[in-house]
Amino acid sequence: MLATGLAGIVSITAAAVFSFTLLSKVVERMVSLSVGIMLATSLLHALPEAFESHVDPRALFATLLGGLLAFFVLEKVALLRHSHHHEGDGHHHAHGHDAHQAGKAGWMILIGDGMHNFTDGILIAAAFLANPQLGIVTGVAIIAHEIPQEIGDFIVLLNAGFSRARAYVFNLLCSMLAVGGGLLGYYTLDKASGLIPYVLVFASSGFIYIAVSDLMPQMQRRATVHESIPQLLLIGLGVVIVLLLTHGH
Repeated sequence: MLATGLAGIVSITAAAVFSFTLLSKVVERMVSLSVGIMLATSLLHALPEAFESHVDPRALFATLLGGLLAFFVLEKVALLRHSHHHEGDGHHHAHGHDAHQAGKAGWMILIGDGMHNFTDGILIAAAFLANPQLGIVTGVAIIAHEIPQEIGDFIVLLNAGFSRARAYVFNLLCSMLAVGGGLLGYYTLDKASGLIPYVLVFASSGFIYIAVSDLMPQMQRRATVHESIPQLLLIGLGVVIVLLLTHGH
């Protein structure tokens, strides 16, 4: 419990300090960095880890498909509720609607992040049961790979209109799901370990959906060469950060 709790608190706080001090003034541009981080975390780290298990790849691809459709439905419900709330009131809501469009990405990323943290808790518990020293090393490694992901999350939440305090609190609450994953892993590891690949794939589907469906279209609205070159460089930087900090994990 101490290791899972510290892993969450340290990674969240480190990401918050970096995001709020260095990145907060350029949130819109840093969305590109977030896209690189989210796609690299999902496609180069979490999904390969899931597919290296002994689970039938068809079952994992079905989970990926189900996750993408689930996030699509979640987004659709949010949009329909917003439209119904404002229909017939005689007012123009373009600016508010844009804010809502960004806001839904914030809530969806919290769901995906919570699932990912839950999986990290199970992994830490499994490592401690095998060897306490391995548990400590695993906890440190998870902090290292969580920091770039959490930076990406903070960027998305700030872009979605969350205040700094609100973004920190909600991210911290999501990180505490690692404690629940750790407890579940400790007491029911034989059964819980079989769920890890599915949870990793479902969490990845959320990150991929948010990056491709919400953030990339937002970036495409700035289609000039002057805007596109920094976008591509920042996406590449996000990928490199994830590769460096998750190497060997």
